[in-house]
Amino acid sequence: MSYLVVVAHPDDEVLGAGATMHKLSQAGHSVNVCILSGEVNVRNFRPTLDELYEDVNNSMNILGVDQVITGNFPNIKFNNVAHLKLVQFIEAAIKKTNATVVFTHHPADLNNDHFHTSIACQAAARLFQRRSDVPSLKELLFMEVPSSTDWALNKGMNPFSPNTFIEVGENSLDKKIEALAQYRGVMRDFPHPRSKEAIKGLAAYRGGQSGMIYAEAFESVFKRIK
Repeated sequence: MSYLVVVAHPDDEVLGAGATMHKLSQAGHSVNVCILSGEVNVRNFRPTLDELYEDVNNSMNILGVDQVITGNFPNIKFNNVAHLKLVQFIEAAIKKTNATVVFTHHPADLNNDHFHTSIACQAAARLFQRRSDVPSLKELLFMEVPSSTDWALNKGMNPFSPNTFIEVGENSLDKKIEALAQYRGVMRDFPHPRSKEAIKGLAAYRGGQSGMIYAEAFESVFKRIK
């Protein structure tokens, strides 16, 4: 199986699905990441570009990621980018990785780049219906990204509603936290949602909710069973 995690910014992939990525890679699956804004130019406390690329590489190595595909779309300005350009970039990543399962942001996330990433990814997920050389998509899932999905305050949009829970266990959860710590300036002290304690607490809550030893939660919005 080939999995693709499509995100707006570096570290979103770890926050949303880091432990699952590690679990899948350890099971022998191909795990790949597509980051639309690879340079995140307006991020507070962002290191130099070379340091950021080093952080991405170190983080992905910990999780066992095969490929990282990065774009240069402007940070916090996806609303000014032609929708088609985002869609086509994601389509190219799907084709390059032969992805059959795709994870991306929930469209109700507070971060506007997350919203546009999600909408574009939903459109790109239909690629297999138009291209015979692309494997059929088996599933599309939305992730929860702490400090963004939990701030979905717009009541006009459906909030994140998990219906899929993946047991990750303590080892993969620890790898998620280790991978996130590779990103300089990203983690915060408790009780911030990007603190070690909060991330572990969320996994414990999702695990307790589903009867598992630590879990990451997702909202499966498209699934094909044959």
